[in-house]
Amino acid sequence: MTPLPSSSSSLSTRFPSSLFIRGGRIIDPASGRDEVGDLLVVAGRIAESTAAPKGEAPVIDAKGLIVAPGLIDMHVHLREPGGAQKETIATGTRAAAAGGFTSILAMPNTNPPADGPNTIAFMRQRALETACVNVFTTGCITVGMKGEQLTPIGSLHQAGVVALTDDGHCVQNNEVMRRALDYARMFDLLTLDHCQDYDLSAGGVMHEGYWSTVLGLPGWPRIAEDLIVARNILLSELTGARVHVQHLSSGESVRLVREAKKRNVKISAEAMPHHLALTDAAIENYDTNFKMNPPLRERIDQEALLAGLADDTIEILASDHAPHASYEKEVEFAEAPFGIVGLETELGIFVKILIEGRVLDWPQMLAKLTVNPARLLKLDRGTLAPGAVADITLIDPKHAWKVDASKFHSLSRNTPFHGWDLPARATHTIVDGRVVWSLENQFGG
Repeated sequence: MTPLPSSSSSLSTRFPSSLFIRGGRIIDPASGRDEVGDLLVVAGRIAESTAAPKGEAPVIDAKGLIVAPGLIDMHVHLREPGGAQKETIATGTRAAAAGGFTSILAMPNTNPPADGPNTIAFMRQRALETACVNVFTTGCITVGMKGEQLTPIGSLHQAGVVALTDDGHCVQNNEVMRRALDYARMFDLLTLDHCQDYDLSAGGVMHEGYWSTVLGLPGWPRIAEDLIVARNILLSELTGARVHVQHLSSGESVRLVREAKKRNVKISAEAMPHHLALTDAAIENYDTNFKMNPPLRERIDQEALLAGLADDTIEILASDHAPHASYEKEVEFAEAPFGIVGLETELGIFVKILIEGRVLDWPQMLAKLTVNPARLLKLDRGTLAPGAVADITLIDPKHAWKVDASKFHSLSRNTPFHGWDLPARATHTIVDGRVVWSLENQFGG
């Protein structure tokens, strides 16, 4: 699948596609490389040589910085078409670049949903015109995301999708899901699933437990996730299709995935920053910026997620970037939409929780943000090997900063992390050898 070329973006064409990155800690989990050295980019590709170039190629002094393959977020809601008051492809990709992400996977719950080639074509064209990072697209599993009738999966594949999902919704009919996986396997498409049994979670707006009882809010129990995770494991075994479990939140779901992997089931899973950093106790003031789906759970679930990341049961880190306009969130907790923005804060939160918490080291964490999503989605990204596309993220592991939602590049501000002190952030986002964002000059070079 050919990505949407960021070089067509008005933001990225200002910059040359050749540069020299000097003296950084180069971490490439795909090749096992972890050393201080230089990186040369020529014509948008990683060069064999590491010698300083002759001529006028710009130089980035990366001393003290980590030089990583361009970060990939495989769970992003861009809202276009149909939700431009919340986010557009232009603003969402600017947020991604400011967070250090060179590639993102757009979810299909747009308006209209991306359930046919025409909507996919529109999204791809808009990305060509306005995106500053690579945008890969997903297609719906079912028409209108209603869980009833399969989309034309072959046509979606021809239109360029790299995965299927009804994210934001969950296919409840097991037979429909089975047939979807049969078709997905024919095209070797990864199927992503938002795991939620609607009967068990009906009306739930937060985790079912102590705090839902104290606050008088309807509960969304773990088992509503666990049952669908178990269903997907069994259907993956039956069909041989690759299934990816989105935004794990339950400790029992982690156990189910771990045991399935021991049987070589083609199952994978992801974790989000909010589920690692927060618990349901954070909702005690009814702040709707803490309302997400699946909901924040208990410390025991956090511990299980961290253990799952440590033993590679969970091989993906992502944001579930879900922007909402402020007026949508400024209502009673039960009435507010689920979701928070995350592209601009996730890297710092992952460093705070996983690196400073000694759950993972840098190569382990970066693998879950680079080579692992690239391999799952079969993208030609996620490595700094010679000849690879020069998508690169530079990170200052000691750049402490305070989250200020008013300065986000996203159109939306719905974050629970406003005011948080984070220990690290990206300094340069490089796509196809071009600096599309830098901490010093933002989108000016």
